Amino acid sequence: MVDQVARLEAAARERLDPAAYAYYAAGSDEEISVGEAAAAWRSWRLLPRVLRDVSHVDTSLSLAGTPLATPVLAGPSALHGMADPQGEVATARGVAGAGSLLVLSSRSSRPIEQVAEVAGPWWYQVYCLRDREVTGEQVRRAARAGARALVLTVDAPYVAPKPRVRDPLPLGAHGDEALANIPGVRAQDREQDPSIDARVIGQLAEQSGLPVLVKGVLRADDAVRCVQAGAAGVIVSNHGGRQLDRAVASAHALPAVAEAVGDRVPVLVDGGIRTGTDVLVALALGARAVLLGRPVLWALAVGGSGGVGALLESYRSQLSTAMALAGAVNLAEVTADLVAGAGRSRG
Repeated sequence: MVDQVARLEAAARERLDPAAYAYYAAGSDEEISVGEAAAAWRSWRLLPRVLRDVSHVDTSLSLAGTPLATPVLAGPSALHGMADPQGEVATARGVAGAGSLLVLSSRSSRPIEQVAEVAGPWWYQVYCLRDREVTGEQVRRAARAGARALVLTVDAPYVAPKPRVRDPLPLGAHGDEALANIPGVRAQDREQDPSIDARVIGQLAEQSGLPVLVKGVLRADDAVRCVQAGAAGVIVSNHGGRQLDRAVASAHALPAVAEAVGDRVPVLVDGGIRTGTDVLVALALGARAVLLGRPVLWALAVGGSGGVGALLESYRSQLSTAMALAGAVNLAEVTADLVAGAGRSRG
Protein backbone atom coordinates (compact mmCIF):
# COMPACT_ATOMS: atom_id res chain seq x y z
CA MET A 1 0.00 0.00 0.00
CA VAL A 2 2.92 2.36 0.43
CA ASP A 3 3.07 2.55 -3.37
CA GLN A 4 -0.67 3.19 -3.45
CA VAL A 5 -0.35 6.23 -1.18
CA ALA A 6 2.63 7.48 -3.18
CA ARG A 7 0.66 7.07 -6.40
CA LEU A 8 -2.29 8.91 -4.90
CA GLU A 9 -0.06 11.77 -3.84
CA ALA A 10 1.52 12.01 -7.28
CA ALA A 11 -1.90 12.02 -8.95
CA ALA A 12 -3.23 14.57 -6.45
CA ARG A 13 -0.27 16.84 -7.10
CA GLU A 14 -1.16 16.86 -10.79
CA ARG A 15 -4.74 17.89 -10.04
CA LEU A 16 -4.26 20.35 -7.19
CA ASP A 17 -3.41 24.01 -7.44
CA PRO A 18 0.34 24.18 -6.65
CA ALA A 19 -0.30 26.36 -3.62
CA ALA A 20 -2.86 23.89 -2.29
CA TYR A 21 -0.49 20.96 -2.74
CA ALA A 22 2.30 22.85 -0.99
CA TYR A 23 -0.02 23.66 1.92
CA TYR A 24 -1.13 20.05 2.35
CA ALA A 25 2.32 18.51 1.95
CA ALA A 26 4.41 21.02 3.87
CA GLY A 27 6.12 20.48 7.18
CA SER A 28 7.79 23.07 9.35
CA ASP A 29 11.39 24.30 9.09
CA GLU A 30 13.62 21.62 7.47
CA GLU A 31 10.77 19.06 7.30
CA ILE A 32 12.84 16.48 9.18
CA SER A 33 9.87 15.16 11.14
CA VAL A 34 7.82 14.83 7.95
CA GLY A 35 10.58 12.77 6.36
CA GLU A 36 10.98 10.46 9.35
CA ALA A 37 7.33 9.64 10.00
CA ALA A 38 6.73 6.70 7.67
CA ALA A 39 10.18 5.17 8.15
CA ALA A 40 9.63 5.11 11.92
CA TRP A 41 6.77 2.61 11.59
CA ARG A 42 8.88 0.44 9.32
CA SER A 43 11.64 0.28 11.95
CA TRP A 44 9.54 -2.12 14.08
CA ARG A 45 9.67 -5.87 13.47
CA LEU A 46 6.96 -8.46 14.03
CA LEU A 47 6.86 -11.86 15.77
CA PRO A 48 3.91 -13.65 14.12
CA ARG A 49 2.06 -16.54 15.72
CA VAL A 50 1.50 -19.70 13.67
CA LEU A 51 -0.90 -22.64 13.63
CA ARG A 52 -3.88 -20.45 14.44
CA ASP A 53 -7.23 -20.64 12.65
CA VAL A 54 -7.24 -17.32 10.79
CA SER A 55 -9.89 -18.23 8.22
CA HIS A 56 -12.07 -15.39 9.58
CA VAL A 57 -10.57 -12.07 10.70
CA ASP A 58 -12.60 -9.30 12.36
CA THR A 59 -11.33 -5.70 12.22
CA SER A 60 -14.36 -4.15 13.95
CA LEU A 61 -14.26 -2.35 17.28
CA SER A 62 -16.22 -0.11 19.59
CA LEU A 63 -14.50 3.23 20.16
CA ALA A 64 -15.89 5.57 22.81
CA GLY A 65 -19.17 3.68 22.56
CA THR A 66 -19.33 3.88 18.76
CA PRO A 67 -19.24 0.66 16.70
CA LEU A 68 -16.87 0.90 13.72
CA ALA A 69 -15.88 -1.50 10.96
CA THR A 70 -12.25 -0.46 11.10
CA PRO A 71 -9.73 1.11 13.49
CA VAL A 72 -8.50 3.38 10.67
CA LEU A 73 -10.09 6.83 11.05
CA ALA A 74 -9.97 10.07 9.07
CA GLY A 75 -8.03 12.54 11.18
CA PRO A 76 -8.51 16.30 11.22
CA SER A 77 -6.98 18.27 8.36
CA ALA A 78 -7.85 21.74 7.13
CA LEU A 79 -9.36 23.11 3.95
CA HIS A 80 -10.71 20.11 2.09
CA GLY A 81 -12.40 22.55 -0.28
CA MET A 82 -9.08 22.95 -2.08
CA ALA A 83 -9.11 19.23 -2.90
CA ASP A 84 -12.77 18.80 -3.89
CA PRO A 85 -15.58 21.30 -4.57
CA GLN A 86 -17.71 19.67 -1.87
CA GLY A 87 -14.90 19.82 0.66
CA GLU A 88 -15.50 18.04 3.94
CA VAL A 89 -19.00 17.05 2.83
CA ALA A 90 -17.42 14.72 0.26
CA THR A 91 -14.92 13.46 2.81
CA ALA A 92 -17.67 12.72 5.31
CA ARG A 93 -19.63 10.68 2.76
CA GLY A 94 -16.61 8.58 1.92
CA VAL A 95 -15.73 7.97 5.57
CA ALA A 96 -19.29 7.00 6.45
CA GLY A 97 -19.47 4.58 3.54
CA ALA A 98 -16.36 2.80 4.80
CA GLY A 99 -17.82 2.32 8.28
CA SER A 100 -15.23 4.62 9.79
CA LEU A 101 -15.23 7.86 11.79
CA LEU A 102 -14.38 11.42 10.73
CA VAL A 103 -12.62 13.96 12.92
CA LEU A 104 -13.79 17.26 11.43
CA SER A 105 -11.24 20.07 11.54
CA SER A 106 -12.29 23.39 13.00
CA ARG A 107 -10.48 24.87 9.98
CA SER A 108 -12.85 23.11 7.60
CA SER A 109 -14.05 24.61 4.34
CA ARG A 110 -17.67 23.75 5.06
CA PRO A 111 -19.86 24.60 8.05
CA ILE A 112 -20.26 22.04 10.78
CA GLU A 113 -23.94 21.59 10.10
CA GLN A 114 -23.51 20.82 6.38
CA VAL A 115 -20.96 18.13 7.10
CA ALA A 116 -23.05 16.64 9.91
CA GLU A 117 -25.99 16.13 7.55
CA VAL A 118 -24.13 13.47 5.56
CA ALA A 119 -21.63 12.17 8.12
CA GLY A 120 -21.63 8.89 9.95
CA PRO A 121 -20.14 9.05 13.44
CA TRP A 122 -17.88 12.07 13.80
CA TRP A 123 -15.83 14.03 16.31
CA TYR A 124 -14.98 17.71 16.20
CA GLN A 125 -11.40 18.96 16.41
CA VAL A 126 -10.94 22.24 18.23
CA TYR A 127 -8.22 24.72 19.10
CA CYS A 128 -8.65 26.89 22.14
CA LEU A 129 -8.64 30.37 20.58
CA ARG A 130 -7.70 33.68 22.16
CA ASP A 131 -11.39 34.60 21.97
CA ARG A 132 -12.80 31.94 24.30
CA GLU A 133 -16.37 32.85 23.39
CA VAL A 134 -15.70 31.84 19.79
CA THR A 135 -14.31 28.51 20.98
CA GLY A 136 -17.31 27.98 23.24
CA GLU A 137 -19.74 28.65 20.42
CA GLN A 138 -17.85 26.27 18.12
CA VAL A 139 -18.06 23.35 20.53
CA ARG A 140 -21.70 24.01 21.35
CA ARG A 141 -22.50 24.05 17.62
CA ALA A 142 -20.66 20.78 17.20
CA ALA A 143 -22.58 19.20 20.05
CA ARG A 144 -25.92 20.40 18.67
CA ALA A 145 -25.01 19.02 15.23
CA GLY A 146 -24.29 15.55 16.60
CA ALA A 147 -20.56 15.34 17.30
CA ARG A 148 -19.83 12.47 19.66
CA ALA A 149 -16.61 13.89 21.10
CA LEU A 150 -14.20 16.80 20.90
CA VAL A 151 -10.55 16.46 19.90
CA LEU A 152 -8.52 19.25 21.49
CA THR A 153 -5.27 19.91 19.61
CA VAL A 154 -2.63 21.07 22.09
CA ASP A 155 0.68 21.04 20.19
CA ALA A 156 0.13 24.34 18.38
CA PRO A 157 0.32 27.24 20.85
CA TYR A 158 1.71 29.12 17.85
CA VAL A 159 1.65 28.16 14.18
CA ALA A 160 5.13 27.11 13.08
CA PRO A 161 6.52 28.64 9.88
CA LYS A 162 6.39 26.45 6.80
CA PRO A 163 8.90 27.67 4.19
CA ARG A 164 7.18 25.73 1.41
CA VAL A 165 3.92 27.65 1.87
CA ARG A 166 4.39 30.97 0.09
CA ASP A 167 1.62 31.60 -2.42
CA PRO A 168 -1.95 32.62 -1.52
CA LEU A 169 -4.22 29.64 -1.03
CA PRO A 170 -6.95 28.96 -3.63
CA LEU A 171 -9.86 29.35 -1.25
CA GLY A 172 -12.59 29.65 -3.87
CA ALA A 173 -15.20 32.26 -4.58
CA HIS A 174 -15.84 33.15 -0.94
CA GLY A 175 -12.19 33.84 -0.20
CA ASP A 176 -12.60 33.02 3.48
CA GLU A 177 -13.43 29.34 3.45
CA ALA A 178 -10.81 28.60 6.09
CA LEU A 179 -13.04 30.30 8.62
CA ALA A 180 -16.35 28.65 7.80
CA ASN A 181 -16.80 27.79 11.48
CA ILE A 182 -15.19 30.84 13.08
CA PRO A 183 -16.57 33.84 11.17
CA GLY A 184 -16.91 37.43 12.26
CA VAL A 185 -13.97 37.82 14.63
CA ARG A 186 -10.72 39.75 14.43
CA ALA A 187 -7.74 37.95 12.94
CA GLN A 188 -5.82 38.01 16.21
CA ASP A 189 -8.76 36.42 18.03
CA ARG A 190 -8.68 33.48 15.59
CA GLU A 191 -5.20 32.55 16.77
CA GLN A 192 -4.59 29.74 19.24
CA ASP A 193 -4.33 30.83 22.87
CA PRO A 194 -0.76 30.06 24.04
CA SER A 195 -1.70 30.46 27.72
CA ILE A 196 -3.95 27.40 28.11
CA ASP A 197 -3.20 24.62 30.56
CA ALA A 198 -4.76 21.27 31.45
CA ARG A 199 -7.80 22.93 33.02
CA VAL A 200 -9.14 23.66 29.54
CA ILE A 201 -10.00 19.95 29.12
CA GLY A 202 -12.66 20.13 31.80
CA GLN A 203 -13.85 23.53 30.61
CA LEU A 204 -14.51 22.27 27.09
CA ALA A 205 -16.24 19.16 28.40
CA GLU A 206 -18.53 21.35 30.52
CA GLN A 207 -19.28 23.76 27.67
CA SER A 208 -20.11 21.02 25.17
CA GLY A 209 -21.35 18.12 27.27
CA LEU A 210 -19.01 15.92 25.22
CA PRO A 211 -15.97 13.80 26.09
CA VAL A 212 -12.67 15.48 25.19
CA LEU A 213 -9.71 13.65 23.67
CA VAL A 214 -6.35 15.44 23.65
CA LYS A 215 -4.30 15.39 20.44
CA GLY A 216 -0.64 16.25 20.10
CA VAL A 217 0.85 14.29 23.01
CA LEU A 218 4.31 12.73 22.67
CA ARG A 219 5.40 12.42 26.32
CA ALA A 220 4.18 9.88 28.87
CA ASP A 221 4.05 12.44 31.69
CA ASP A 222 1.91 14.79 29.57
CA ALA A 223 -0.43 11.91 28.75
CA VAL A 224 -0.91 11.14 32.43
CA ARG A 225 -1.60 14.81 33.21
CA CYS A 226 -4.24 14.90 30.49
CA VAL A 227 -5.99 11.83 31.87
CA GLN A 228 -5.86 13.23 35.41
CA ALA A 229 -7.45 16.44 34.08
CA GLY A 230 -10.36 14.49 32.62
CA ALA A 231 -9.31 13.59 29.09
CA ALA A 232 -11.42 10.80 27.58
CA GLY A 233 -8.57 9.77 25.30
CA VAL A 234 -5.06 10.69 24.19
CA ILE A 235 -3.86 10.98 20.60
CA VAL A 236 -0.13 10.54 20.06
CA SER A 237 0.83 12.96 17.31
CA ASN A 238 3.50 15.40 16.19
CA HIS A 239 1.00 17.29 14.00
CA GLY A 240 2.19 15.63 10.83
CA GLY A 241 5.55 17.35 11.19
CA ARG A 242 3.87 20.74 10.81
CA GLN A 243 4.73 22.16 14.24
CA LEU A 244 8.01 21.53 16.10
CA ASP A 245 10.42 20.10 13.56
CA ARG A 246 12.62 17.25 14.87
CA ALA A 247 9.88 16.24 17.31
CA VAL A 248 10.06 12.48 17.83
CA ALA A 249 8.05 10.33 15.44
CA SER A 250 4.70 9.10 16.70
CA ALA A 251 5.77 5.50 16.06
CA HIS A 252 8.53 5.90 18.62
CA ALA A 253 6.55 7.94 21.15
CA LEU A 254 3.53 5.62 21.23
CA PRO A 255 4.81 2.74 23.43
CA ALA A 256 5.73 4.93 26.42
CA VAL A 257 2.47 6.88 26.24
CA ALA A 258 0.38 3.71 25.97
CA GLU A 259 2.27 2.15 28.89
CA ALA A 260 1.72 5.21 31.08
CA VAL A 261 -1.98 5.53 30.27
CA GLY A 262 -2.76 1.83 30.51
CA ASP A 263 -6.42 0.94 30.25
CA ARG A 264 -7.74 4.18 31.74
CA VAL A 265 -8.64 5.78 28.39
CA PRO A 266 -8.06 4.83 24.75
CA VAL A 267 -4.81 5.88 23.11
CA LEU A 268 -4.87 6.73 19.40
CA VAL A 269 -2.03 7.67 17.08
CA ASP A 270 -1.39 9.41 13.76
CA GLY A 271 1.56 10.34 11.59
CA GLY A 272 3.14 8.50 8.68
CA ILE A 273 0.82 5.48 8.68
CA ARG A 274 0.97 4.27 5.09
CA THR A 275 0.09 0.54 5.16
CA GLY A 276 -2.14 -1.93 6.90
CA THR A 277 0.98 -3.41 8.47
CA ASP A 278 1.73 0.02 9.98
CA VAL A 279 -1.74 -0.12 11.51
CA LEU A 280 -1.02 -3.59 12.92
CA VAL A 281 2.20 -2.32 14.53
CA ALA A 282 0.41 0.71 16.00
CA LEU A 283 -2.31 -1.45 17.54
CA ALA A 284 0.25 -3.90 18.94
CA LEU A 285 2.14 -1.00 20.51
CA GLY A 286 -0.95 0.07 22.41
CA ALA A 287 -3.08 2.22 20.11
CA ARG A 288 -6.81 1.57 20.00
CA ALA A 289 -7.10 3.15 16.55
CA VAL A 290 -5.10 5.22 14.07
CA LEU A 291 -5.87 8.40 12.16
CA LEU A 292 -4.92 9.30 8.60
CA GLY A 293 -4.18 12.85 7.50
CA ARG A 294 -2.56 13.51 4.13
CA PRO A 295 -3.58 10.19 2.51
CA VAL A 296 -7.24 11.22 2.90
CA LEU A 297 -6.52 14.53 1.19
CA TRP A 298 -4.77 12.80 -1.72
CA ALA A 299 -7.67 10.35 -2.11
CA LEU A 300 -10.20 13.18 -1.97
CA ALA A 301 -8.35 15.19 -4.62
CA VAL A 302 -8.13 12.20 -6.96
CA GLY A 303 -11.45 10.43 -6.41
CA GLY A 304 -13.78 12.57 -4.32
CA SER A 305 -15.92 10.81 -1.74
CA GLY A 306 -15.51 7.48 -3.53
CA GLY A 307 -11.77 7.85 -3.40
CA VAL A 308 -11.85 8.43 0.35
CA GLY A 309 -14.03 5.38 0.89
CA ALA A 310 -11.80 3.22 -1.29
CA LEU A 311 -8.70 4.37 0.59
CA LEU A 312 -10.14 3.46 3.97
CA GLU A 313 -11.39 0.11 2.70
CA SER A 314 -7.93 -0.59 1.29
CA TYR A 315 -6.35 0.07 4.68
CA ARG A 316 -8.94 -2.18 6.35
CA SER A 317 -8.28 -4.98 3.87
CA GLN A 318 -4.52 -4.65 4.27
CA LEU A 319 -4.90 -4.73 8.06
CA SER A 320 -7.07 -7.85 7.85
CA THR A 321 -4.40 -9.63 5.79
CA ALA A 322 -1.62 -8.52 8.14
CA MET A 323 -3.60 -9.72 11.16
CA ALA A 324 -4.13 -13.13 9.58
CA LEU A 325 -0.45 -13.48 8.76
CA ALA A 326 0.41 -12.47 12.34
CA GLY A 327 -2.01 -14.99 13.83
CA ALA A 328 -4.60 -12.54 15.20
CA VAL A 329 -8.28 -13.05 14.37
CA ASN A 330 -9.60 -9.90 16.07
CA LEU A 331 -8.23 -6.67 17.47
CA ALA A 332 -8.13 -8.02 21.03
CA GLU A 333 -5.49 -10.48 19.85
CA VAL A 334 -3.25 -7.72 18.47
CA THR A 335 -1.04 -7.43 21.53
CA ALA A 336 2.45 -6.22 22.37
CA ASP A 337 4.03 -9.69 22.08
CA LEU A 338 3.60 -9.43 18.29
CA VAL A 339 6.25 -6.69 18.13
CA ALA A 340 9.90 -7.56 18.64
CA GLY A 341 11.42 -5.50 21.42
CA ALA A 342 8.11 -4.04 22.63
CA GLY A 343 7.17 -4.12 26.30
CA ARG A 344 5.16 -7.16 27.27
CA SER A 345 3.12 -5.73 30.17
CA ARG A 346 0.13 -4.91 27.95
CA GLY A 347 0.20 -8.28 26.18
